[in-house]
Amino acid sequence: MAAKILQKVEDAPAGADLKPRDRLLLTARDLFHQHGIKGIGVEAITEAAGTNKMTLYRHFGSKDDLIVECLQKAINETLSKWDQLERDYPSNPKAQLLAWIAAGARCIESDKRGCEIANAAVELTEDNHPGRRVIEDGKKEHRRRLVDLCQRAGLAEAELAADTLCLLFEGARISRQSDGAEGPSSRFKRMAEGVVAAYGATGRG
Repeated sequence: MAAKILQKVEDAPAGADLKPRDRLLLTARDLFHQHGIKGIGVEAITEAAGTNKMTLYRHFGSKDDLIVECLQKAINETLSKWDQLERDYPSNPKAQLLAWIAAGARCIESDKRGCEIANAAVELTEDNHPGRRVIEDGKKEHRRRLVDLCQRAGLAEAELAADTLCLLFEGARISRQSDGAEGPSSRFKRMAEGVVAAYGATGRG
């Protein structure tokens, strides 16, 4: 069953070259994202990854440890995109902000399953689950960077502007799941650029 669920991982040439630990991470992240964390067990993950439970437990200790690693990897990838914005548009915070919006629009359009971090937060309701801290820390850092970018771009009330953009993005990703690609989420870019204009970005560019 798991092999059918994640046939693309089994068939992917790049996946076949991964070390067992990385292959398990890739497989688990995709399965969690497509079917939910609680809907996928260790057996399904190991079968789809072409390995066994002993290998999984040797690398991660438990399913919860694997969940934490998947969440942290997703967060690290998001943070690396912030760094890429700085490299792409050095000393031009307004251009960085508009590029962030454009990237967000592409993400919404291409991924109908929504944010894997937000989805995990809905599932991991236990306060003491180790994944909760990873999610909270990651979301706080994302917000901190967006606030900082809005400040550097010269937006009035930068913190409120950042929260408006953040909630607009989160809401658009949820709307994409319920209303499809042609629903309100398709206008995220236009709406977000309107927010920037309303708060009066004065940064260069």
